[in-house]
Formats: sequence, C-alpha cells, structure tokens
Amino acid sequence: MTPTAATPTSPRERTEVDAIAEAHLDRLCELDPLLGTEIGHGDHDDALTDFSAQACAERAAVAADTLAALAKAPVVDAVDRVTVATMSASLRRELALADAGEHIGECNVIASPLQAMRDIFDLMPTDTRTDREVFLARLTAIPGALNRAVDGLAHRLRHGPPVARRQVAAVVRQADSATDAITDNTASIAADPALAGTLGTALDAARTAFGTFANYLETEVLPASVDDDAVGRDRYLLHLPAYLGADADPEDAYAWALTRLEQIVAEQHEIAESLLPGRGVDEALAWLDRQPQYQIHDRHEFVDWMQETSDAAVTGLAGRHFDVPARLSRLECRLAPSSTGIIYYTQPTADLSRPGRMWWAVPDDQTVFHTWQEKTTVYHEGVPGHHLQLGSAIVDPDLNTWRKLASFTSGHGEGWALYAERLMDELGWLEDPGDRMGMLDSQRLRAARVVVDIGVHCRLPAPESLGGGIWDADKAWEFLTASVAMDHSVLRFELDRYLGWPGQAPSYALGQRVWEQTRHAALSAHPEWTLKDFHTRALALGGVSLDVLAEEMTGPDNDV
Repeated sequence: MTPTAATPTSPRERTEVDAIAEAHLDRLCELDPLLGTEIGHGDHDDALTDFSAQACAERAAVAADTLAALAKAPVVDAVDRVTVATMSASLRRELALADAGEHIGECNVIASPLQAMRDIFDLMPTDTRTDREVFLARLTAIPGALNRAVDGLAHRLRHGPPVARRQVAAVVRQADSATDAITDNTASIAADPALAGTLGTALDAARTAFGTFANYLETEVLPASVDDDAVGRDRYLLHLPAYLGADADPEDAYAWALTRLEQIVAEQHEIAESLLPGRGVDEALAWLDRQPQYQIHDRHEFVDWMQETSDAAVTGLAGRHFDVPARLSRLECRLAPSSTGIIYYTQPTADLSRPGRMWWAVPDDQTVFHTWQEKTTVYHEGVPGHHLQLGSAIVDPDLNTWRKLASFTSGHGEGWALYAERLMDELGWLEDPGDRMGMLDSQRLRAARVVVDIGVHCRLPAPESLGGGIWDADKAWEFLTASVAMDHSVLRFELDRYLGWPGQAPSYALGQRVWEQTRHAALSAHPEWTLKDFHTRALALGGVSLDVLAEEMTGPDNDV
C-alpha cells in the first residue's frame, strides 16, 4: 500500500491561545537559537545560545509570562484545551527546575552546552553560498558562546546545585574532539575559494576556545565538583516529572521495572530455547552475533540497510494500520559525525524542506553491525515511531506552530517509540527470532535503566545480587553488563548518560507503560474503535504530556 494523503478540511481559525503559544515559541527561539535550528523555526541560525546565568533567567521569565497569559486566555475548542493543558503542565515543570538552579551551568556527557554547540552543525545545510555564510557566522560565534557558558558554570559553582566529577571529566574529554566533529560538516565550505580562508581561521579559533573551555573545567570546575553521582530524591522529583510529562512515584516505578525485567527475560528464554535448547539467553545472543545473515561489515551498507528497512515499514503500514501522510513517506538515514554509538532522530522542518532524519553515530572501532539488534531501532526512530508521530503533528493544519514543532515530552515521544517497537511485534513484523530477540533486548535495556536511574539517583537499597548496600555507579555497571547485550563501549556511554541526565532515561519505559495503559483504557471506553482508530486519534493530538494523553483518550468526546 502507498501512504495516504490527509483529507482536506477547512482551515481552523487561529485563537488567542494559538497566538500566545506561537509568540512564546518565537521568543524562545530568539533566546535559544540552537533550539530554533533543531526544530526548524526562526531566523537565528547564525547565532548560538547564550548559556550565561542571566540568559537562563531570561528564558525562565519568558516561561513564567507565557504561563500567566495562558491562565487568562479563553479556551474556544478542543485544540485550545489540549494546548493550554499541555503547555501549562510543561511550563510549570520547567519553571520548577529553573527555580532550583538546574538549568544554569549544566555539564554532562550528552545534554549540556558543549554538545549543543558541537552537534547543531550536523543539521546545518551548506549547499548554497548563503548557507555556507550562515554556517561560518555560527562557527565564528563559538568562542563568545563558550565564554558565556563559563559564566553559567561559575554561577553554579557559587550557588549550586553541585556538579558531578564524572560528568565534568567526560566533557573535558569531549572538548578535545569537538572541533573535529564540526569539521566533518565543512567540506563544501573548504571547497569554496572565497570562504576557505575564513573557515580555517574560524576552526582554529573554535579549537582554541574548546581547549580554553576544557582547561576551565579541569582547573576550576573539576576541583569543586563532587564524587557522588546521585542527585538525591528531592532533586529527582523535579527532573523525572519534567521528562515523563506526568507525576510518578520513584519507588513504585522502580518496583515495576524490576518486575518488567523479569517478564522480558522470560520471553527471551523462550526464544533462546528455540534457538539453542538448554543453553540460555546469553549464549543465544552470542550465537546471533555470529550468524552471517545478521552481519554487515561496512557502515555505509548498514545505513543502506536502515533505509531499506524504513522504506519497507512505511509501505507496509500505511493505510492498513496507520494513516501515514504522503508527505512523510520518506525518512532519510544518515551517518552522524560523532562516534558515541547512539542512533537518534531529528524531526523535519515545518515546510519539510529539511526531512526527518535517522542518524547513527558509529563508534570508531566498530567494524561489524548486527541487524538483529537494530531492526527494532529503525521502527523506533522511523515509522511507526518518531518519524510518524512527530511528522504527523508537523503536517496537521489545525495545530499551532508550538504544538507542531516544540511540544515534545520525552515520556510521550519516547514512550510512543518504545510502544511502536512492541507494536511491530504484535503486527507480525518481528517473526524472525533474531529480530524479535533484538526488540526484547531493546525493551530490556529500557527497563534496566529505570532501575539504574532511580536506584542511583534516589539512593535506594541495591539488590543482594549486587552485594546490597546503596546503589552507586559501580553497582549500576555490574547490573547493566549482566542485563543488557550491548557493546561495552556504548554501554559505558549509556551509563554516563543516565548518571548525568537524571530522570530522562526512565521516561522511555515509563512512558511506554502509560501508552499501553491508555490504549487499554481507551479501547474499553470506546468499544467501537479499532486499533487504527486509537492510533489515529492519539497521533492527532500531537505532542502532549502523558497526563493530557490519558485524559483526552479515555474520556468522552467533549469538544468545547
């Protein structure tokens, strides 16, 4: 089947709520140009975000002003109702983090100023002279932006909360290669005789600035950092709801994840028994790695396989299980310049001039790629995962620009992507035992990191199998290496990510849990709905917080 086009409808009239949301987005992208480029909105691609303490406070003030305006605005229809509920919940949680000083002086292995400045160049085109000049303007801005990031770090050292030593040391190491990652995107600029000299000067200045930044981290931040990786329960209760998009009890989530792990392992044992009777899951995983039908030995061939797998999913699902807008029928698969080992998705721009893309950051030392592990990842990042979910909102004519581009809560978005992985098994797309084992291993990782993230950050008692005591990084590493079939170099980065980004990693599995609960409740409340009806209605909401998803999908049709 081919993708289906959306049915034309009369344009919805813009409301006061829409105007508030769009004004907020415009102002936010002005103050955070990196976000603007990431979501394809605004005209600030030549600038970098200011990470100073004052700039962080200014962004928080904008959030507070928008929250106050939403409270006074009339709600005229169901679209407004969802916008106000989602935006208000997100802004309240964001402000709680800002009030606690969590947004100033961030320094971690994946989501802090250094990575933001380095990675944004992956998304910037260099096809035209104008593109190249914009790229160079942003590149030239790196030294000043890093100086302002130092201001934010200095504020954090004075006022807290503390920064973890492990994260600071990792960012120092990343600074050494940051300019090289940017350079990988500059071939067309280097080939332009009018700009090559400026490029060389800008790259030299950026390399010096990253070195100076690393030196500041080593000499000022590292001595003042703390050995404890845990943020503690009080801080965790600010982070987890912000990423999840709903309130959650950490101890309940921790207990659920342990049970979920047992269930997943039991499913894996069934497959292992069918492959290698009596040998167990670990030997079955190793056996799958050795099978030539699951191996690709060239990174470019692996990207081609990702593209073919994605294209087949779009063709096979569209019109049958999902309404896939024709404009979203192509997802572009690419190699990322960085080498962290992660696979990630970047959404299309509002006009789709930049398509949705799946990126794979190949580790430098990886020479064999195992498709049994990664087929489920393609479904997670592509269709029916992120590409369908985020893209459907972007092409929806009734949603305001904030709803289309910036209304993303990790629990909702990543929870959907994990739900999509399980759904593909349910729909018969993972009948191959290796591919199904890969999906289960993906699910196992996501459940395991709920345990690790909550266990470490909330300082819970560790299982006796780990020697008891309180969870820490060493126990987390022992637990992960025993629980997850992942290359240890990639898994080490994963653990550092969990330790430095509290509350984000659990939002995947906990979000999937809410999606599954919501589906069950919605189909029970609306027995006339098919599974496709549920998906169509849920995706039509766009990005919402999980508490709004549950309320909208399980209640009566109560349009204003």
